Amino acid sequence: MIFLLDANALICFAGGTDPKLVDRIRSQPAGSVRVSSIVLAEVALGSENGHAPSPQLLDAILAVMPVVAFDEAAALAYARLPFRRARFDRLLAAHALSLRGTVVTSNLAAFADIPGLLVEDWTA
Repeated sequence: MIFLLDANALICFAGGTDPKLVDRIRSQPAGSVRVSSIVLAEVALGSENGHAPSPQLLDAILAVMPVVAFDEAAALAYARLPFRRARFDRLLAAHALSLRGTVVTSNLAAFADIPGLLVEDWTA
């Protein structure tokens, strides 16, 4: 099983602010919890602009958590999604669909209208 962290889950994991999320991520088989290059772009932008996590902490997390490139299959999956303007969440959803993976997020509503997408909230 592949799990792709949404930006909110990655930031929460980095800060250790939700023990349930941290424990759930750590309990998964090595390599199954991954970061989409889309989420990396979103979080790295925040890091470079002074938001958590720091660039150093983000680098440390990425040293142990694989980053998955947004590829041709993801781009084609994005083209088939219900339209919603300029949303990182839509790109992440397409990426997860192309990998037959699950999005881990605390913002379930952002993904509710995407047919066939598996979404879990590990903070609940």
